[in-house]
Amino acid sequence: MRGDQLARQWQLIQRLAKSRAGVALDDLAADLEVVRRTVYRDLDALMLAGFPVVSEKRDGRVFYRFLDTFRLGDVPFTPDEILALAFGEDLLRVLEGTVFHDSIRSALAKIRAGLGPELADYLARLGAAFRVLPGPHKNYAHLRDTIRTLNDAVLAQHSVQIRYRTGRTGALSSRTLDPYRVWYRSGGLYVVGHDHKSGELRTFAVDRITKIEATASRFAVAAGFDFEKYVGSSFGVIMEPAARVRILFESRWAGYVAERTWHPSQKLSPQPGGRIELAMEVGGTDELRTWILSFGDGALVLEPAALRDGVARELAAALERYRQAAEGRAQRKAPKRPRSEAKPSEARAPAKD
Repeated sequence: MRGDQLARQWQLIQRLAKSRAGVALDDLAADLEVVRRTVYRDLDALMLAGFPVVSEKRDGRVFYRFLDTFRLGDVPFTPDEILALAFGEDLLRVLEGTVFHDSIRSALAKIRAGLGPELADYLARLGAAFRVLPGPHKNYAHLRDTIRTLNDAVLAQHSVQIRYRTGRTGALSSRTLDPYRVWYRSGGLYVVGHDHKSGELRTFAVDRITKIEATASRFAVAAGFDFEKYVGSSFGVIMEPAARVRILFESRWAGYVAERTWHPSQKLSPQPGGRIELAMEVGGTDELRTWILSFGDGALVLEPAALRDGVARELAAALERYRQAAEGRAQRKAPKRPRSEAKPSEARAPAKD
């Protein structure tokens, strides 16, 4: 595979760069766990890419090395760390236009500037072999200043005044918030903190903050606040008391469900007919219901009863909507009857006096 070839060639670059005296062909083959012919092909590929590989024969053996003038570059990172940063840039692409993505992009630009041209080009090709494509996500580029203000407030422990739009109703409200954490989850950014209006620990979607102002008021994080514990019982971002949830998936979904970690508390149990049961201790009924509905008739809620009934109502409502839409299409397609026209002989005679 192309990715395996690039990774192997990267190991070859590291091996040659560490030995100014050169490395014998057999030793390179042993290090890379390949045959000699593969090493020859990889060396040819490096030379075509511009790497100054030279060979010399000593004591009947051929040794390969880089020219003495060749340098990988003055960068305080290992090659693996550089690749990890490049991979991280892809992971943060969903936050393009914000301080998170822009900062890692800036750091990578500085690193690449210190690399030799051959290595910079090769790293670009190697990085292209390992890509992360973002799933559905929100656009945060226009919220750069909001995110920066939140980050500064979290670090300095300063309260902020926000104007917030509720997702369900769209109602606007003004609030004072003590931001504890900025949190990324499921394609969205959220801020967790103490809400002075409700007097509770709340989670707010960053993209629904229409206005934000930093204040001079300091706050202290509530004693005993544990972020991991706070979010640990939630299936998504809605915080509700955890309850036991059991879902039976049909065989066509069993592999997909078993291959993923949906929640730290999950337990998977194989069932007859290739089906699988997923059990979790989670809260967040609305998010759970939406997720379960995405499996169509391939998922059956076993418990709790309230969740099962909610999913059943949603499916019944969807079925009724499709039925009505189908009837409407059928009526529109039905041929119209032509209007009947009365014949002259059949015209109604005038009344006689």
